[in-house]
Amino acid sequence: MNGGPSGFTNAPVTRSFVIASALFTIFFGIQGRSIKLGLSYQDVIVKLRIWKLVTSVFAFSSTPELMFGLFLLYYFRVFERQIGSNKYSVFILFSIITSLLFEVLAISLLKDPAANLVTSGPYGLLFASFVPFFFDIPVSTRFRVFGVRFSDKSFIYLAGLQLLLSSWRRSILPGICGILAGSLYRLNVFGIRKAKFPEFVSSFFSRFSLPSAGNPPAAPTRNVRGNMPSFVGRQVERSHPPVPTATEPPENSIATLVSMGFDRNSARQALVHAGNDVNIATNMLLESQSH
Repeated sequence: MNGGPSGFTNAPVTRSFVIASALFTIFFGIQGRSIKLGLSYQDVIVKLRIWKLVTSVFAFSSTPELMFGLFLLYYFRVFERQIGSNKYSVFILFSIITSLLFEVLAISLLKDPAANLVTSGPYGLLFASFVPFFFDIPVSTRFRVFGVRFSDKSFIYLAGLQLLLSSWRRSILPGICGILAGSLYRLNVFGIRKAKFPEFVSSFFSRFSLPSAGNPPAAPTRNVRGNMPSFVGRQVERSHPPVPTATEPPENSIATLVSMGFDRNSARQALVHAGNDVNIATNMLLESQSH
């Protein structure tokens, strides 16, 4: 399992969401209002407090939830690199809106005016991301601890389980709603997986976000197919004339292509034929996928 290059390289939308979530949580935490951000029947059905729907998307209700939540958001940036910032923005919007609709439906059915039934935080997005994580991210390492089998994906599942059980029913409910939202996205209801925002969206987030120190310049994001492709054992087709190169492809260029879901050997081959140009190599890999 490879999250790709460190930092938020090629993931400006994720970076903006992480920053927004951290700032909202700190702001309401300083005011002592974090615990009051959870959704209840009184808020959503009776008084129609729309502002709570908005703030509950970003702000976590406690510091431990913030730590696990930001860790998962940071890891799931691999999906933005895989499908591109414009499609990933649609995934975020779809996951949040759909999970909120499920939460409101659950709150209206449970009808408990005395309790906050749903804790705050981007649970919809986080647990929607576990659907492609389960299906599309391969296991790269397996090991045993006291006779119990684990994989490198186990740590992500454990972090998600900790977050899911952090507030018991109040966190389990939005977690389930997020998984349902992610499942609907994967089933491509209304052709949602083909939708994408215009190019200026990723450009806006690239300018809006704080710079990530030490990151190499981000290559333009490409819209790779939703399922992570496997290129093991396949040769890159020479649809472009090979450009000779006297140097081994840079490791950060290979890592950039691997983070998009391409096999390492195919990524290296493509860079060799493309003269170490990441954009040309990406096009070659995408065209080889379509054949």
